[in-house]
Amino acid sequence: MKRWLITYLLALSTLLLGGCASSTIKSNVTAFHEWPETLPSKAYVFERTKEQNDSLEYRNYENLVRTELGRLGFMEAPAATKPTLKASLNYSISGRDVREVYPVILNPHWYGPPWRGYYSPFHGPFYDPFWFSPPIVEHRVSQYQLFTRQLRIALSQMADGKKLYETTVMSEGTNPSLAAIMPYMVRSAFADFPGKNGVPHLVELKVEK
Repeated sequence: MKRWLITYLLALSTLLLGGCASSTIKSNVTAFHEWPETLPSKAYVFERTKEQNDSLEYRNYENLVRTELGRLGFMEAPAATKPTLKASLNYSISGRDVREVYPVILNPHWYGPPWRGYYSPFHGPFYDPFWFSPPIVEHRVSQYQLFTRQLRIALSQMADGKKLYETTVMSEGTNPSLAAIMPYMVRSAFADFPGKNGVPHLVELKVEK
């Protein structure tokens, strides 16, 4: 009985600690690049479509990219100067319905805390059902929506339009708000700049409260 109680308490504490752990945003990032060893300048401008130029949402995401580029030593070119690079970005989100069937283990004799036991007319007092009763497995169904978020960012030479760097960030989750997830996706895009060419890698960032 003591051994069972110790095992139960250890399992319970593990669940409680797991429940208190901070959630994270996971993104699959793949970058392709022909990044030169040297650049005459890291000055850039954003290249926008007409729809992007009229979109407040786009401008918000552009600011996130601007911050990350600044962290890497790039600078947005003033209007009077000629930039070396141009940056572009596009994004999307789509949802799909998911249906999962999973087993749940039940015990037909369980009525109270495991360390107290209970009285059973068939087994007497202090009967421990987890030691003597076979479990019942019940299958339950979970239905929810899963969202796929995608972000693409490219850096190209201003003179001839040749792409030097392009990265794709993919993230899946149940949060339907692209605005809430985009800061983590943008940070993931530049987490290992320029990174290994054509090698997918997982970036996991803790969600800030």
